[in-house]
Amino acid sequence: MITRFSIVTLVFFILSIAVVIYPVSIPLPRLPYLGKRRVPINLTTAPILTIAILWAAQCLGPTQIRDGIVGTDGVKPYNILILFFSLAYMAITLDVTGILQSAAFWVSNKGGSNGWKLYFYFYVMLTVLSVVLGNDPVILSGTVFLVYYTSATRLEPMPWIISEFAAANTASMVLFLGNPTNVVVCEGFSINNVAFTAYTILPFLACNIVCFGALAFQFRGRKHIPKRLEHVGYLDPKSVLRDPVSAGVGSFLLGSTLIVIIIVSFFNVDVWMITLPFAVAKFIFDLCWDHYRYTHDMIPQYTSKAQDIGDGASDSDSGDTEKNDAMLAAIQRAMTSNSIEAQPERRDTLGSMNHLMNTNRTNTLMSETGLQPSQTPTAIGPELTAEKRSPSGSPDSGTKESNTDTEKALLRDKETAREKEKEKEEEDQKQNKKPLFPKQRSAFKRLHKRLSYHFPTFFTALPRLPFALVPFAFSQFILIEALAHQGWIDVFALWLVRASHRAIHPTVWLIGILGVVLCNLAGTNIGCTILLTKVVRAAVNSSDGFPDDSTRAAGIALVVASNIGAVSFTFSASLAGLLWKGILTQKGIPITQRTFAFWNMLPIFVMTAVGLGVVSAEMAVLYR
Repeated sequence: MITRFSIVTLVFFILSIAVVIYPVSIPLPRLPYLGKRRVPINLTTAPILTIAILWAAQCLGPTQIRDGIVGTDGVKPYNILILFFSLAYMAITLDVTGILQSAAFWVSNKGGSNGWKLYFYFYVMLTVLSVVLGNDPVILSGTVFLVYYTSATRLEPMPWIISEFAAANTASMVLFLGNPTNVVVCEGFSINNVAFTAYTILPFLACNIVCFGALAFQFRGRKHIPKRLEHVGYLDPKSVLRDPVSAGVGSFLLGSTLIVIIIVSFFNVDVWMITLPFAVAKFIFDLCWDHYRYTHDMIPQYTSKAQDIGDGASDSDSGDTEKNDAMLAAIQRAMTSNSIEAQPERRDTLGSMNHLMNTNRTNTLMSETGLQPSQTPTAIGPELTAEKRSPSGSPDSGTKESNTDTEKALLRDKETAREKEKEKEEEDQKQNKKPLFPKQRSAFKRLHKRLSYHFPTFFTALPRLPFALVPFAFSQFILIEALAHQGWIDVFALWLVRASHRAIHPTVWLIGILGVVLCNLAGTNIGCTILLTKVVRAAVNSSDGFPDDSTRAAGIALVVASNIGAVSFTFSASLAGLLWKGILTQKGIPITQRTFAFWNMLPIFVMTAVGLGVVSAEMAVLYR
């Protein structure tokens, strides 16, 4: 029965989703020691705040909070999060070794100077890596590489980064470990891990093929992907493989994890009991191996100079910068390996690459020292000072000439923003006079810096773990339990039964299309999957009932929808989308919501039609 409490619960649930899609922040008055602050209402805080309000309004109670954490109907939230974090740690620490960048260099060499061949090879590589590692690690490394690579080769970045995003999210539907939504479906619909891949492999292949076709069609112009491009030369894959030993051990442990999971899936064992021990083993190896390398001078040592330089920079930024500088240097070496004098047309490309490296180093140095660009002329690198001294006809003069108006505008905006931020910090310091707990904060910074030098693998991977997923996922489970407590899930289940007539094919298309739409409107694909899983389970337990074949069809359709739904109209359709946008913004490639939706429109339409069509065909064969 719907009551006033039910209406309040639904309204606040919708509001929490709205601020996930469009985050806001509330200004606070100036506080002692802290100065002016703004409270963000976003993906991390909005669901928690909504739960607090609904609890205060007596729309939910301790029972719903407990059920949202422990789980009901066979869905165990803690199981899902332990599983996902265990795999995320192994995948991210594997990426820290540079193995993904090494694979990208190898593929670039195979693609040569043929633009479409290279585009296809990158698409296949990203697909294969995402099948094994999941979408998040591939997006973390692949996006950075493609930004640098397209800048170096003077290619338009949009076709390449859109292709990467589509390939990574589509491929994550193959293994149940590829996406948290897959685990929710397996738990909620009692689907065996091996059977899961058997169900999804054909929809994946169909979606992957038509997605590439759609991308190739909309990027068919030469201005997007030229038939021939000035190849950057041979890119040495070994130059970016920072730790071959750790890469080998990490690959072995991750592969062993997947094999053991497949074997034990027939014995009804919770998967987190398998992945957690492997993740702990990888963690112990990382600590031991980094300690060995540190004590044998195989990695940089901590010094007082390193502490002074690193006071203003985060260790995660430093680790990423070192890796990115190695990648940039390798690409630049390849570009200069052939005679530039014999190929004048490549001077602009070299200039662009020098500019990108100098900008990267300038930003890093400024973040570490707090100096303005004019105060760091020599520390940026020999390229910049040489540029100012070089004669007009030298290759270095191409650096200044190659800067486009857009690049200059972006740099001006960045410098202006940094100056304003610095002025704000100085003003806060003057008014606050001293920071809160200065001695403790300084001691903690020194300890953190020392440990990050001693154990670089763990401290580089730590900030990249998806910690925002923990409060968000638990909050979504609790809010769905609140909706169920107030009777909304039963109402939605009744609508599903009536709309589908309990038949297989209407169920596939209803759940599939709803899934794609709700990925954009229900607080990422995780919120969408939790909601629709709960609705289908309620339909099964309703008085009208829901047949087993339609239930299984709904589960597989939801898997397809929750994965391809990330390639959609809003960044918040998935956590990977928010991560992807953040990386692009950080690297100076701003992308608007409208642009993102425009380029994803054709791929999502064809993938939805073809993917759900294949699911319908599978169900017709299995339950004829």
